[in-house]
Amino acid sequence: MAGSRRRPGSDHRTLTYSAVAVILVGLVLVSLRFVPGSPLRPTATSQSPAAAARSTGPSTDRNTRPSPSPSPSLEPLPFAAQDLSDLNIKGWYSWSVLDKRTGAIIGSKNMGETSTTASMIKSWIVADYLRRTADAGQTPSEAKLDDATQIIRDSDNTRAEQFYNSVGRSASIKRLIQMCGLTDSKVAPDGGWSRTALSPRDTARLGLCIDDGRAAGPKWTKWLLNEMRLVRGVGDFGIRKAFPAKVQKTIAIKNGWIDRQKEQEMHINCLAIGDTWTMGVMVRYPIGMGYDYGMDNCEKITEALLRDAT
Repeated sequence: MAGSRRRPGSDHRTLTYSAVAVILVGLVLVSLRFVPGSPLRPTATSQSPAAAARSTGPSTDRNTRPSPSPSPSLEPLPFAAQDLSDLNIKGWYSWSVLDKRTGAIIGSKNMGETSTTASMIKSWIVADYLRRTADAGQTPSEAKLDDATQIIRDSDNTRAEQFYNSVGRSASIKRLIQMCGLTDSKVAPDGGWSRTALSPRDTARLGLCIDDGRAAGPKWTKWLLNEMRLVRGVGDFGIRKAFPAKVQKTIAIKNGWIDRQKEQEMHINCLAIGDTWTMGVMVRYPIGMGYDYGMDNCEKITEALLRDAT
């Protein structure tokens, strides 16, 4: 009996169908790798051969990594807060020191209490004048700069009053409080510069405001600080006198002193700006004790707070 015969080309079609079937099955298996929950979906811990090779290297555990080098610590300020009751100072006194690098403030418990500034406020009046003049696109005349020099170095009252009028009187003190971030201070009831109420804490803030350029502006800050380092005559007393002569030349100051007849008190105030700090010291005592008592006590308080003294 003759065997069965295949149609021509049937083998070729069978092979074609088989190949298509294999491809379709392959595509289905590949697609299942991306279906959530599929047993064929790769796990999070799957690694490529290159990644697996890297994983055999040294451990990168967080605990084995070298710690970052600590930033260098700041040098301490030359002052150390302490009780000054053993100084036996008569009357009221208060002090504050501000770290220019961090903004941190230390001081006596009453560093937020205020006293009248007298001539100490002239540092702001001149700064306000210089900044506003520059903001208006103008440059002070040589005569005006000479007036400013005499206000700062020699504490000239007549010229200070003229400058105060030119910057709007009490409006200038309101700018001081706002621009320099003062929290305790107030405009004088009569609007005069001499009776502006400042605290030692705000005095230190005023020092920072002058030093960082907010007060006098970028064009005149360096000039003003230099003038404050050149304070001379009767106004050269207080905080910087507690430092060695070489250091004194680097410290900018502006002091205030007045006999308040109405209150029968002496009001003596000291502002100083050092390399890393600003400081305010204020004293108030019976008028009959004279100026020298308060001027000496500004220096005495500073000296007692210096770290070398402790």
